[in-house]
Amino acid sequence: MESKKTFYRTIVLSVFITVSSAFVLIKNEQKNAKSIGDVIAVAKKQYRQMLMHSSELSSYPRTADKNGKTKYVSIEDWTGGFWPGNLWYLYEYTNDVDFKNEAVRWTESLEKNQFNKSHHDLGFMMYCSYGNAYRITQNKKYKDILIQSAKSLISRFNPTVGCIKSWDFRASWDGKTVWYYPVIMDNLMNLELLFFATKVTGDPIYRNVAIKHAETTLKNHVRKDYSSYHVVNYDSVSGKVLNKQTCQGYSDNSTWARGQAWGIYGYTMIYRETGDIRFLDAAKGMADFYMNHKNLPEDKVPYWDFNVNQNGFTPDWKYNPTALNYIPRDVSSAAIVSSALFELSGHLGKKGDAYKNFAISTINTLSSSAYLADTGTNGYFLLKHSVGSFPHGNEIDVPLVYADYYFLEALLRNNQLTRNTAP
Repeated sequence: MESKKTFYRTIVLSVFITVSSAFVLIKNEQKNAKSIGDVIAVAKKQYRQMLMHSSELSSYPRTADKNGKTKYVSIEDWTGGFWPGNLWYLYEYTNDVDFKNEAVRWTESLEKNQFNKSHHDLGFMMYCSYGNAYRITQNKKYKDILIQSAKSLISRFNPTVGCIKSWDFRASWDGKTVWYYPVIMDNLMNLELLFFATKVTGDPIYRNVAIKHAETTLKNHVRKDYSSYHVVNYDSVSGKVLNKQTCQGYSDNSTWARGQAWGIYGYTMIYRETGDIRFLDAAKGMADFYMNHKNLPEDKVPYWDFNVNQNGFTPDWKYNPTALNYIPRDVSSAAIVSSALFELSGHLGKKGDAYKNFAISTINTLSSSAYLADTGTNGYFLLKHSVGSFPHGNEIDVPLVYADYYFLEALLRNNQLTRNTAP
């Protein structure tokens, strides 16, 4: 353990030296950020090449390997819905029917997932794909598939626990405990599918499950300072909390950056759907924690966890990336938060300006050459420098399809706010 602590002290010292000298470069990069039009031009080129290299509708682009080659996943993977979602967003920007046709093909390839009851991630899988498809086309077939997806999702709800089960019975990531009924912060994102289902069917069951899950998560995942736990493990019979841990963060009591991002986005969306001030307060509190954290870099792209190598936060990992001499950033977290903050600012009127300005600054950073890929590189994804699961040694400092998704969504939301406030 002492060697690990020494290793991480070395990392942090190296990062402080590197980052302090890089601030001038970061500011220059933000000044040289590409315009939205230029970003979309890059997206068109990248995604056309992605489409050329992605001929099998059963393999979904997720990331790239160390050589920049695209890596794919099967229909069972939680990220499958983001690629068609990206194509729908690009079609919205360009009105290019070719992107619409590809979005339809890739969306419809996910159809059988509407019956998938093994996943809590049906919102990611089906609402990011079919949800955008229905919003844009109003195709009744897509609506019916979304309703069935919502039925499958609520089959994982336990009223005693008050949450939708994220993962099935398993050992904890570090092997120390057993997770009987694990619920993760990410699961908030899947509730939008349930709110949709109630709106189009009139059946309150979906909305009721979503609200109960949101309430339970607010009680047990969100700390008093509005930081968050990643995983809460429940007793499925009594509903009692057994453990509060992490799976992808630095330690059980740290704040994993993407988990915090899911919370900000999730509670903003839940407030939109309910008008319940408790959820607005949660979204603002979690956003304030993120925006004002002393360890957030100046360019607003967080390290993969806010508490790496801090006193009181002790990792015990299976994976020790001794070859690294820096703490990786997580662009996916920045993209998710920027999209969420554009929406959050819209709920707050003039009081939302700080959130909107933070979001604008973030997308300017992401639109710079420090994070936006050159065409033909990066596995044909848009954004560089995301982290999947650092403790497991998975997807460290690579592109991730969902970083692209929330970045494109943030750009769209920024456009919408600009149109709404233009004279």
